[in-house]
Amino acid sequence: MTAVGFIGLGLMGEPMARNLIAAGFKLRVFNRSLAKAEPLAGLGAVVCASAAEAAQTGGIVVTMLANDAALEEVTLGAGGILKTLGRDGVHLSMSTVSPETARKLAEAHEKAGSHYVAAPVFGRPDAAAAKELNICLSGPAAAKARVKPLLEAMGRTVHDFGTGPGTANVVKLCGNFLILAAIESLAEALALAEKHGIDRAAVATFFSETRFNCPVYKGYGAILAARRYAPPGFALELGYKDSQLIQATAAKARVPMAVADLVDERLRASIAKGRQNLDWTAIELLVAEAAGLSAG
Repeated sequence: MTAVGFIGLGLMGEPMARNLIAAGFKLRVFNRSLAKAEPLAGLGAVVCASAAEAAQTGGIVVTMLANDAALEEVTLGAGGILKTLGRDGVHLSMSTVSPETARKLAEAHEKAGSHYVAAPVFGRPDAAAAKELNICLSGPAAAKARVKPLLEAMGRTVHDFGTGPGTANVVKLCGNFLILAAIESLAEALALAEKHGIDRAAVATFFSETRFNCPVYKGYGAILAARRYAPPGFALELGYKDSQLIQATAAKARVPMAVADLVDERLRASIAKGRQNLDWTAIELLVAEAAGLSAG
């Protein structure tokens, strides 16, 4: 089987790469901090000194990076994958980035004779480890067919949103907005219950098992009820990055999003208070403080 490049071995990327290895793919991995690649070397992955080295001409490279700047550098930079990937190569970008960045990179790949497929994911690190990710997909049909075995090895479901390079990223941002809105709503509801002397955990459990029986309310409800914000499954500073992408994407399309404005303010204020390394659910602390509650 042709070796697959994998770039970005953070909280999400590392378990995703492990699942590819478990599925029989031979990986060539690169991470800015090479120490994070060492455990995968023990599983048979080849650790590379640069992003370009992780790519092979005509092959497939998966990227799972923190932001647009990192993705552009890994793709277009001096040590990037674009030239090495070459004709008929496929870049499977699984990062949460702006649709504009996706379109820019897709155009660069097209000029180089390679292909760009957007495949951002829904799920936290535990879901990544369990192959329970929900994956949004968009890009050229032939390239999507080629990466399908990889997606099936990393996720539970794959949802195709057409050929537009930025389409899957718009869906991802819509989803992250809905998650943030749910976190805010849960935080306010739990504050209201707690102010009336009702156990917040009991309230979160009741709603997540009855009228709001869904993964977001179950998972985030439990985190919020216990105020379990460290260590983060998804850091608040990364949540703010995504919120800024939502804001920019909405502004470009002239879509007013009042709730998105509110949660963006929550994230920014939380960072101002030094909470950027907590989980993004820690915006709840602002709600508790405003209600005069002790958050411990």
